[in-house]
Amino acid sequence: MRQRMPARLMILGQGSQYQALVELCGILDLGKDDVAFLGFVENPLAYMVQASVCVLSSAWEGFGNVLVESMGVGTPVVSTDCPSGPSEILENGKYGRLVAVKDAPALSKAILETLKEPISPAILKQRAADFSLEKVLGEYQKVLST
Repeated sequence: MRQRMPARLMILGQGSQYQALVELCGILDLGKDDVAFLGFVENPLAYMVQASVCVLSSAWEGFGNVLVESMGVGTPVVSTDCPSGPSEILENGKYGRLVAVKDAPALSKAILETLKEPISPAILKQRAADFSLEKVLGEYQKVLST
């Protein structure tokens, strides 16, 4: 992707792969202008609001809250089509591009396409509202009362 346009990757969190990612940046000669490791961030919404795109590159997820949170502030998303959550949240690509797990070229292409043609923030916010606490509790009430 960097061969096509300037970009800066910001990584929030400090999971088990943190040190391996730092070392990989050294091997690839990527500096602080290329990749920022911010560690654990109590409230990442400020970063999501400023991001041009949020990328979920997981091999698996419990749900993918980061997608809903990013969409909730109008930030376009790209995700791997990992088990469980992203394809449902993004309605099989309607609200953000989905790519196969571990397909780096496809992920890069999806990011570039999203940057060139992002989905409207209003549409993303509307979709995120489908996962709000009020909406979900209403759905549970319907199921439990039948």
